[in-house]
Amino acid sequence: MGVQSYEVVEGIALDGLSEAPRLQIGRRTAITLALFGRLGVVWLPLYAMLQSRVPSLAGGLELTTVLALVWFVGLHKAFEAARLTLLSLGPATAAALGTALGWIAASAASVWVDLHLAPVDLLETAVTVFILSWVWESVVTRSVAARRRVLMIGSDETRSVAAEVRGNRDLPFEICGIVDSERPQDIAASVQEHRPDIVVLGDEGRTDVLESLLDLAGFGFKLVGVAEFYEHAFGRVPVETLRVSWFANVLHLYQRPYTRAAKRGFDVAVAAIGLLAVSWVLPILWLAVKRCNGAGPVIFRQTRLGEGGRHFTIYKFRTMRNDAEATGAVWASQDDPRITKLGKLMRKTRLDELPQLVNVLMGDMSIVGPRPERPEFLEQLHEAVPFWTRRHLVKPGITGWAQVRRGYTADAGGTAEKLAYDLWYLRHRSLVIDLAICVKTFTTCVTGSGAR
Repeated sequence: MGVQSYEVVEGIALDGLSEAPRLQIGRRTAITLALFGRLGVVWLPLYAMLQSRVPSLAGGLELTTVLALVWFVGLHKAFEAARLTLLSLGPATAAALGTALGWIAASAASVWVDLHLAPVDLLETAVTVFILSWVWESVVTRSVAARRRVLMIGSDETRSVAAEVRGNRDLPFEICGIVDSERPQDIAASVQEHRPDIVVLGDEGRTDVLESLLDLAGFGFKLVGVAEFYEHAFGRVPVETLRVSWFANVLHLYQRPYTRAAKRGFDVAVAAIGLLAVSWVLPILWLAVKRCNGAGPVIFRQTRLGEGGRHFTIYKFRTMRNDAEATGAVWASQDDPRITKLGKLMRKTRLDELPQLVNVLMGDMSIVGPRPERPEFLEQLHEAVPFWTRRHLVKPGITGWAQVRRGYTADAGGTAEKLAYDLWYLRHRSLVIDLAICVKTFTTCVTGSGAR
């Protein structure tokens, strides 16, 4: 039996997994309850708002339900589209996105039915919906019912990933068994016993194993390779085991479309709105930097690597002394002594990067993408980090998946770790993921985490 092939992997005992308690309710029931709860966190605040603001409204229950359904669709679609980011960014990001989308839809619907609701009323309701949905989704994602049972089949790589999943209790996965790919006769018994939600296949070249799994398709599990499961669970690509064939996924026929026109439209809209929103603070920052740096330039210009490896000039408010690189290009480090006192505050709040919104409007950068590196480090990174130059398949960004997950780096080793996140973004990028990264970036700016 496959359940007898458990081992101790990297010091983590896996031999007790077959005795995991069965769920008290079925997964389908749990999903249904979660959906009703998601609808409830929208319906209740809307009903309270309508009853207090429009007490004489006829058909209050019916109208509340209609508006709640409109809002629910936006909230639900945001969670569905952001499912790849939820494991890494948490439910707050998707709750914020869904609340915003639902607020826009409900506002349009209220105008259409001529409710004459003040924008502040819907805004207060949106805040309540966000808080309730955040709490609800946090409870749901951490519940036993939300944990997905995973059956691993195959190689040493599979066992290593299983050990890593077991070592991270925050992940919503339960490794219910490991079956040796050399014993395909054990697969059917393991699937029937454990009823997994996901089957991870480590040795994808074994036709006999694939045939056994095809015969078991009626059990309703999803089949993925080790690399795909790793990406889904950890939000990064296993660069150390990556093969060049992986990049075929970026060009795949069924790859989720995110056209250059849609990406450019998003960039221009966000950059224009952003510049308009911060226009009042730019003169203040200019004067502050000018006073701090004396005769030095206020705007710092530097050559960076863009899409396709093309060089462009990046703009930032100066945060270092004028002689910071008198001896040549140097990696920025934690608590870098070259950074001025004002510069440290600006980096902590990311205010120094506001001029890069101009780079976005010029088309050299995107709002979201890999951070642009300096050409002086190109040869070093190309030799030390496999596939590093493949991040140039997309435009660099002011913020990015690697920035919100890993922060800044000060050497080639840290850059290799960030590449794992940059490649994940390269494959999974979409408008919703860009929005989620922007939301996370905003919270990072407020808290000041990850600054150099």
